[in-house]
Amino acid sequence: MRIGINLPHYGALTGPGDITEVSRAVEAMGYDSLWTGDRLLSPVDPSDRYPGGDGTMPAEMDVYLDPLTALTFAAASTTRLRLGTSTLNAPWYPPVLLARTLTTLDVLSEGRLDVGLGLGWLRDEYTAAGVPWSERGERLDEILDLLDTIWGGDVVAHEGARYRVPESSIRPKPVQRPRPPILLGGFTEPALSRVARRADGWLAVGMPLPYLHGLWEKIKNEADGYGREPGSLRMVQRLNPRLTAAPVDPAQVPARGTLDQIAAYALKAQADEVFIDLTLTVRTRSEMLGIAGEFLELMRAG
Repeated sequence: MRIGINLPHYGALTGPGDITEVSRAVEAMGYDSLWTGDRLLSPVDPSDRYPGGDGTMPAEMDVYLDPLTALTFAAASTTRLRLGTSTLNAPWYPPVLLARTLTTLDVLSEGRLDVGLGLGWLRDEYTAAGVPWSERGERLDEILDLLDTIWGGDVVAHEGARYRVPESSIRPKPVQRPRPPILLGGFTEPALSRVARRADGWLAVGMPLPYLHGLWEKIKNEADGYGREPGSLRMVQRLNPRLTAAPVDPAQVPARGTLDQIAAYALKAQADEVFIDLTLTVRTRSEMLGIAGEFLELMRAG
């Protein structure tokens, strides 16, 4: 199992020193990857309830750096760590510009990018981005088509329902060929089917283990039905707990719990990769690095 950690880019730790020092430190510890999420705004009167806890968006999400810029900054301070998004809300971005930014990050990191894409859950963010909330799944499918076209061909052209690209040369291409790995999030039937049909893996979150494993089996079975090799797919799981000093009821894990409880859950989840987001708990860089070291030791000890 590969072990990752959330790059400090929202909440209390959003300074340049937070990004560079944490990136260097966790690479030296032996972590495998750094991850960012995507948040555009924090509405005063939200259109939708936050999908966790009591439905209120965590206050830490009021401050949020751009995820790809933050990863590029981290890439300059590291040499080995994989750099991923979980998730980047693809429909907010014009796909040609998105392809250029992702390609730039893959080139500058010398091929360390994992492209994790999703749809988000907050209609207010679509309103602010000037993108329709309706048919967002179909929009994502066309974006995926266009990314493959841009990254694959010498001459790029696209005529779709939402986007048009005239015959053009779009360079450079990503270092990773034929493209960086694409991981997709989501838990609805169409989202799971999209993973099975065309992704390199699934971006999961913390949930009861029987439910998690059931969704993963569904993806793999459907991938087999599409003639794909289920074993080639990866499950990458994000955990963003509020850590507690004393053990909690197991039913609250992994949303809350001690670090030992969170690590035990992560091992039982049997993901190909798990990364922990400590933003809901830590307020200082030293606190984050101390907990990061403990978590890595627990995970490596098995």
